[in-house]
Amino acid sequence: MEFGTSLSISASGAAAQSDRLRVIAENLANADSTGSTPGSNPYRRQTITFKDQYDRSLNADLVSVGRIGTDPSAFPTKYDPSNPAANAQGYVKTPNVNSFVELMDMQQAERASDADLSVMNATRGMLTRTLDLI
Repeated sequence: MEFGTSLSISASGAAAQSDRLRVIAENLANADSTGSTPGSNPYRRQTITFKDQYDRSLNADLVSVGRIGTDPSAFPTKYDPSNPAANAQGYVKTPNVNSFVELMDMQQAERASDADLSVMNATRGMLTRTLDLI
């Protein structure tokens, strides 16, 4: 495999993980965002999927963001009659964001980004040693 191809593959992975971290950060930032009127829906958790994309110039598959969607799971409710979004019974719909799941996803994305960076550094080192030999 050529050095440029290796760098491009790892860079596409790092870019995809960066997008994943952005989605996770948005989910965590809105974990407590309820609706503003009675019965209105709160923030809905976003999800991200990846796809492989063939690059003819590199003759290799790269990773890219396939789709940013929403989690269709139900909204949990909590009793908070003082909240402006509370229904007639005093219950408020809360976002379907589980902070624990988001933190685990963040840790996994961080590890994947670290792996991409390690590949880039190893490739750069091999390229430098090759140039030194020449």
